Amino acid sequence: MTMDPVCRQIRVDILDASRESGHGHIPTCFSIVEMAYASYQVMRHDPKNPAWNERDIFILSKGHASLGLYCVLARLGYFAIERVKTFGAFMSDFGCHPDRLKVPGVEVSTGSLGHGIGVGVGMALAFKISKSPRRVFCLIGDGEANEGSVWEAVMVAVDRKLSNLTILYDSNASQMRCMHLAAPAGRFKAFGCDTVEVDGHDAGALAKALKAASDRPRVLVADTKKGFGCKTLVENVYEWHRRSPTEQEHKMLLAELNAQTI
Repeated sequence: MTMDPVCRQIRVDILDASRESGHGHIPTCFSIVEMAYASYQVMRHDPKNPAWNERDIFILSKGHASLGLYCVLARLGYFAIERVKTFGAFMSDFGCHPDRLKVPGVEVSTGSLGHGIGVGVGMALAFKISKSPRRVFCLIGDGEANEGSVWEAVMVAVDRKLSNLTILYDSNASQMRCMHLAAPAGRFKAFGCDTVEVDGHDAGALAKALKAASDRPRVLVADTKKGFGCKTLVENVYEWHRRSPTEQEHKMLLAELNAQTI
């Protein structure tokens, strides 16, 4: 499979910004790129008018992957990619967790895991009550799904038949050394969600699944890899949990990423 060229460039941007800033959860940022990018391909949104009152909503509930979201938004035209290189710096708008009051396109300030999906359910319910066609897309992590608030939110969404809510579940096995949630698709189905499994690094397949209509909350269980696109990151996930590359490592990772196929 060939990586979508825009998604490849977004990963280059993540590496560049992490190297420049000295911050970044690179592997988890890499795992969400196609999910975030595909969501914006099917959403109604306007980079020139981020506050458009008819826009759909994207929520990155796993806020520690903020650099990935920033780089997606930059490539979509919400702001210049050069601004993202201030990531994590003193007085920068681009914090290590996203702030809706500082970054255009960020809808919910997230960081404490398990909170973003509850806000998303509330938004979707409000849109349903007001008979608005607006939709909500919420990306959650597999480790985050250990939080009970995630499943409480899912129960409300199913009970209220929130067909305007899509949950993207980043199944990147980040919890393999802890409390791993096995067979997540079956669990979401048991809660009453319309659930499909999809390759989380196939932007086209994700977009197709995101466009599908449903009469209840829809869940995309996306099979992903932390560090996807760079062999070194995939094979040394825990070593790269919270660090940025040295100059030499930066060059090595770019070379791996810019290989023709994955």
